[in-house]
Amino acid sequence: MKFDIDNILQQAQKMQSQLEKVQKELEEVEVEGSAGGGMVTVKVNGKQELTDIKIEPEVLSEDVEMLEDLVLAAINQAISRSKQSAEEHMQKVTGGLMGNLPGGMKMPFPGS
Repeated sequence: MKFDIDNILQQAQKMQSQLEKVQKELEEVEVEGSAGGGMVTVKVNGKQELTDIKIEPEVLSEDVEMLEDLVLAAINQAISRSKQSAEEHMQKVTGGLMGNLPGGMKMPFPGS
């Protein structure tokens, strides 16, 4: 069996270019998570970085523990949505090939 190494290298370079493009696109993606019926809202970018937090003033008069729980719930929801968005972007580029990496590795973020 003969392999066309030039073709394989060309495909690898093309995929690398596409992955870089997706990573740049993900920097522009922003998803929102909320808790308490919108009392706490957070935004996370495609790199799972927190970019904004909004807390309705009436929540501030409640107990601190409840506010902490709402903030955590909103952040976790936003991060989950951001990861899902990243996976969808990557699947468009890789055709789902990256989903079968060994050791549970995922792209584009380690531990995602």
